Amino acid sequence: MKATEKNGTKKVEVHSLRTDLGRVDSLRDLVAVENPLHVMLNKTHYVTIFCTPGLETELAVGHLISEGVAKSPDEVREIKRLEEGKIQIVLKPEIDLQKRLSTSTSFTRIILSSCSPQSFSPLAKLADRMAPPKIESDMRIRAEVVFEAIRRLNVLAKIFRSTGGVHAASLNSPDGELIAFAEDIGRHNAVDKVIGLLAMRRQSFKETFLTLTGRLTGDIVLKAARVRIPIVASIAAAIDSGIEIAKMANITLIGFVRGPRMNIYANPERIILK
Repeated sequence: MKATEKNGTKKVEVHSLRTDLGRVDSLRDLVAVENPLHVMLNKTHYVTIFCTPGLETELAVGHLISEGVAKSPDEVREIKRLEEGKIQIVLKPEIDLQKRLSTSTSFTRIILSSCSPQSFSPLAKLADRMAPPKIESDMRIRAEVVFEAIRRLNVLAKIFRSTGGVHAASLNSPDGELIAFAEDIGRHNAVDKVIGLLAMRRQSFKETFLTLTGRLTGDIVLKAARVRIPIVASIAAAIDSGIEIAKMANITLIGFVRGPRMNIYANPERIILK
């Protein structure tokens, strides 16, 4: 069932069963594409990420930064596309890589797009060891800006509209201007891609807010904390581990942004109602 991949999608043959009409139709349908991305860190295989094609370099860089392995893109000496589906990132020689790896999130070295738990231990038990940075930010935004950013996220999510099989994420300015956008079959990957986009432009995260379509779990909120994003909002629900990390990191955490309502789970003072 070979099909041509285009813009993160491909067409496949499908049998559509209509029980209400009592018939089976044969048709071609668009589905999301999933490919492995092998990331070499210095000379060693670091991680394999199953992801949507596109923005692979940004995904790799964003993942390293959001996981605390690299503190900033300035610590990256070289990026090489070795071959299709394989990227090598070389850090500057003064970086103590083993120390960084020992203090970064204890995740597996294969990241699946299924969004299944990646850590060997519950995140709540790892929170103290990870010591998320406490964000000091005076940034405040109007609630309407958050609503509009989520509405725009849905409009921009073309792969989702055509397949229903991916997540989307964006970074936005305090007045709602779009700064970065990405879609990916994995919600973690979508966040890493927009972080990587900004990091490779050498732009600060401090005056931005993150919007996404996925659940607000602890590992997602921790990614925002590591790059000092003060506000995170999602269409989906917040999980207890995400709320815990948000409180520890002083992040404003917002879930269920739908229509005229939102739930603010932590630090509501950054949201202006009118």
